[in-house]
Amino acid sequence: MLSGILLASLLLQDPTSFRSLAPAEPETRTVAIDEVLAAQARLKIGDTLSLSAQPGVSGENVIVGAIVRRAADPSEVARGDLRVWMHLDQLQRISGYGDRVDRFAVQTTPDADVASLLERVNRVAFGFRAYRSRDIAVETSRTFQVVSRFHRAIGIITIVASSVFLLCIMVLKVEERRREIAALRLMGISRSTVVRSIITEAAVVAVLGSALGILLGWAVSLFVNWHYQAVYHTPLRFSIVTGPVVAVAVALSLALGIGAGALASLRLARTPPLELFGR
Repeated sequence: MLSGILLASLLLQDPTSFRSLAPAEPETRTVAIDEVLAAQARLKIGDTLSLSAQPGVSGENVIVGAIVRRAADPSEVARGDLRVWMHLDQLQRISGYGDRVDRFAVQTTPDADVASLLERVNRVAFGFRAYRSRDIAVETSRTFQVVSRFHRAIGIITIVASSVFLLCIMVLKVEERRREIAALRLMGISRSTVVRSIITEAAVVAVLGSALGILLGWAVSLFVNWHYQAVYHTPLRFSIVTGPVVAVAVALSLALGIGAGALASLRLARTPPLELFGR
């Protein structure tokens, strides 16, 4: 009888007063995703995802809270990884790693003695080793160093080949003006004046060629960056036309042009005018 009265009194009470007795719903946590993943999966901020370490298995529901733009990192260009940033405890639970880690980074103050810190850590370390971030960057950039040396070798071969080609072109152009040079010599124009005029003309042609080459290189650089940034989904610039590169190119062009003009003009300037006429 007493239990029935108590049950009836509980049923008659406001059910909202018992909400605190029910287990609280777990709060859905947020994660950040890579911009490439967002583009490929057509995801946006606020969408709900299910994260699991195994494909096809129902996992933990999360909400996309941010979309991270990719950095210009050469080491990640060809990897094709799609990244998800989550809370540490969440990552440990989903991956099943627990307290284990593959690597971690320690940021030091600007005035810290990094060398002594590395020595102390490696002296007491067991199962791992500490490295400077710059040393890791050098080790992971070996491929790019090989590519850089390959490009340098191609550049040197191109300069040598273009020098020979330019010299041949200048010799042929000057040979075509044999009669003109002979007429100038017979009119009393000195040999040095003839040589200077040919060298000046060669320098002007070299400057115009340099300007055309810079414009062509700039256009090709824009096309290369546009194409490969779209292919690899990265803001990394694959081709850069810098001021020092332009200065070196113009200086080489002038030196090679003046040198080729001087060699070609001196060869004809030493020949007697009547011999230039073919007599």
